Amino acid sequence: MVYYSMLISALSQGMLYAPMALGVFVTFRILKTPDLTVDGSFVFGMTACAAVTIAGHPVLALFAGAAAGALAGLCTALLQTKLRIEPILAGILVAAGLYTVNYAVLGGQSNLYLQYETVNSAGASVMEASPTIYKNFSALFTGLDSLYFDTNAQVLVLTLGIVALLTAGLGVFFFTRPGMAIRATGDNEEMVRSSSINADLTRTAGVMLANALVALSGALLCQQQRYADLNCGSSMLVMGLASVIIGQVLFGDRGIVGSLLGAVGGSLLYRVVIQAAYKIEMPSYAVKLLSTVIVVCALAVPLLRQRRGAGQKGGAAV
Repeated sequence: MVYYSMLISALSQGMLYAPMALGVFVTFRILKTPDLTVDGSFVFGMTACAAVTIAGHPVLALFAGAAAGALAGLCTALLQTKLRIEPILAGILVAAGLYTVNYAVLGGQSNLYLQYETVNSAGASVMEASPTIYKNFSALFTGLDSLYFDTNAQVLVLTLGIVALLTAGLGVFFFTRPGMAIRATGDNEEMVRSSSINADLTRTAGVMLANALVALSGALLCQQQRYADLNCGSSMLVMGLASVIIGQVLFGDRGIVGSLLGAVGGSLLYRVVIQAAYKIEMPSYAVKLLSTVIVVCALAVPLLRQRRGAGQKGGAAV
């Protein structure tokens, strides 16, 4: 039962971060552009979601978080396309600027809990927890006492539905004309420009889409943990890259749909590994080092496979 609870907890966390992995996949694999806006847009999605959730609109808060991420992506894309700033530097600049924006959205504090002030029956002012999509979903199972369908399992089921819709939507989108234009821009931008397609526009759309997905992940995490924090964006890019690379290593190059599913699967596996590390009482400060090691190992696997294949061919030739 202990291992079941650990697995469900890890999978629920992995599913919450899956939209971020999809967003990193869009920039890293499709546009083939490193985008360091991720750490800032993730928190921007959280802060926007927190503000709208406290106002009493948990579903709208998710859309607000995604829209905030798209706005951050627009700023990054404009720096790249209009001012011709290098993509890495553009992402760093926007992420740095978003720190101040996020701080302002949180009301000048480093964190904000999802609660609002109300008056109880005695006339006293009290703080009450704001409704979230997870709280509303759990209310559907009130009275159901099951060890196998606890809070983490409920989070997993609801988030799985959201991620499935996102993955299916992206799979369809990238076979439409705008989606194929974004893919073509990442493959050969010069060819796209010679085909009278506005490459700046398609790149902007791709970066906005990617950061909207990243921010949506932040919004989902905000509602699941019931607070937004300025420091939650730390190492998000490394986590996203780890998920994408792990998915590619495990599932290989199976087309756009297979790669999207691989990114989601990589996010789940990454969280399982991290959860196992916590289980063996690894210090919390060592988790970032573990993340780096995972990314390096995942990046080394294709090269090792290539060398092994070359060695086998060489041996056969002899």
